[in-house]
Amino acid sequence: MARFQVRLAMRPGVDRAVVLQAVKEVTAHCAETGEHPQNRFGDPDAYAVEAAARLVPADRAARAKRHNGVLRSVESVVRKIRDVPGL
Repeated sequence: MARFQVRLAMRPGVDRAVVLQAVKEVTAHCAETGEHPQNRFGDPDAYAVEAAARLVPADRAARAKRHNGVLRSVESVVRKIRDVPGL
């Protein structure tokens, strides 16, 4: 369950509410059926991708991906600047 939560939280556009909703769905199902989460939902990494696609609106996920891309670009530039002698 912890691995699923971490992998889900890493997906673009996923916030605390999405993680809590997904965990609630999994735990409720397992409590009702007695099934182990991996037997029902499969690999935690794959299910995190599936849950994010289902629970995060596409526009919010796309916006988060763009934002993350910009941050990575800025971080890359900052690292390169730090490597320049005398700056």
